[in-house]
Amino acid sequence: MAENNRTDSFADALKALDAYIASLPSADGKLIPILHEAQKLIGYLPPEALRHIAGRLGVPVSRVYGVVTFYSFFKTKPKGKYAISVCMGTACFVRGADAILAELKKSLGIEVGETTPDGLFSLDAVRCVGACGLAPLVTVNGKIFGRLKPEDLEGLLDEYRDGGNDA
Repeated sequence: MAENNRTDSFADALKALDAYIASLPSADGKLIPILHEAQKLIGYLPPEALRHIAGRLGVPVSRVYGVVTFYSFFKTKPKGKYAISVCMGTACFVRGADAILAELKKSLGIEVGETTPDGLFSLDAVRCVGACGLAPLVTVNGKIFGRLKPEDLEGLLDEYRDGGNDA
């Protein structure tokens, strides 16, 4: 699963979310922390979760959806088992991150923000990982792989396809 704290079932996640909301002194002004908690529990924010949150807070679903789509941290689609992020910060970009991203898109057959049909990989582009000395780099579920060249990527993907990099 993409999220370490992902709850086994959606119903269990909603119960845990309700408990979290109930633990707050007041839910007023707490939409963003509630959305963070929901995403932590579910792994992403499906429409059913957004409707549930809106109902619990007594706000329109459009308001909840507006916040989710405004902030890039929130995801409305499930992530793959292996979440790949390509650093597009200045150092990485100058050292070829655009070629790394293009090769990953080609190899995986998906665009940024998408997940492979088998649910194994998802692909994102991020602004900066903060490991500029390793540029260009990608992370897979937070694990950093640096000084990459496009020709390195198929082997890296194969390791994850074969389960050899599971931690």
